[in-house]
Amino acid sequence: MGHEGVKIPGREPVLRVMPMPADMNGNGDIFGGWVMAQCDVAGAIPAMRRARGRVATVAVQSFLFKQPISVGDIVSFYVEVIRVGRTSITVDVQVFAERHPANPVVVKVTEAQLTYVAINDDGTKRELPKTS
Repeated sequence: MGHEGVKIPGREPVLRVMPMPADMNGNGDIFGGWVMAQCDVAGAIPAMRRARGRVATVAVQSFLFKQPISVGDIVSFYVEVIRVGRTSITVDVQVFAERHPANPVVVKVTEAQLTYVAINDDGTKRELPKTS
């Protein structure tokens, strides 16, 4: 699969990063906490757009690590808003890694669902603005 294989048809990644050696665990793979943090950052982007302001992570419904991530992989995070409540936004995050630049291959490495709540500057919960 060539470089175009990184893309989910009709969608662009919200975030694309390359992990570094400092992100490795004791087994030489990328630490799961690094992946979780990047998913949280990626998921917050569309949530902030929908909330038109600050959001806070309030729940993680699921995290599935399908394959390890290695140093040098190009990791792409695709996010879709799957539920909008009165104050909360739930997103689905699909994570793909592009490996071996000389002979690229793309694999799905992680999937997650997270919920964010819209907050005011003082950290209190607020209602989401109506969409027009």
